Amino acid sequence: MATTADFRTGMVLEIDGQLYQLTYFQHVKPGKGGAFVRSKLKNVMTGAVTDRTWNAGERVKDVRLERRRIQFSYADGHFYHFMDMQTYDDIMITDEILGEDQLKYLKDGMECEGLVHDGKVLMVDLPTFVELQVAKTDPGVRGDTATGGTKRATLETGAIIQVPLFVEEGEVIRVDRREDKYLTRV
Repeated sequence: MATTADFRTGMVLEIDGQLYQLTYFQHVKPGKGGAFVRSKLKNVMTGAVTDRTWNAGERVKDVRLERRRIQFSYADGHFYHFMDMQTYDDIMITDEILGEDQLKYLKDGMECEGLVHDGKVLMVDLPTFVELQVAKTDPGVRGDTATGGTKRATLETGAIIQVPLFVEEGEVIRVDRREDKYLTRV
């Protein structure tokens, strides 16, 4: 058990049988009345975000999630198959759990991190920086800087990002997947 004084961003709480991740909290001490804590909670399974206010010192049930290294093997329609790097078990995860923003960067053999609770993988975190090959892009023309010196490029996984004019097809680049941003050539 924890109290509101133990709140940390990223902490996972069990409320009414559901798991929620704490995404934001603020301790408030008004001039009149007792102190309280405002928080935003994200449902781990559905992704729904809710606001909740707690009395200062209120007890909550915190949940410890285990982090495991998992590797993406293949996809068969609705399910994505990962291999647990410790036990070599096959883990099937739906595209709803992965999320659309992560699916566009998922590549065969990619090592990820799985958040496990009671032996079940709840969430998958891809690496922040991924290295992918440029599958298609227009040739960059010298002096063509009306668009700010960037052009569209389609990566091997289907993701579309803006890259500098000097990047050519077939090159491997590093991308920050949180911001869909080109970082450097590899």
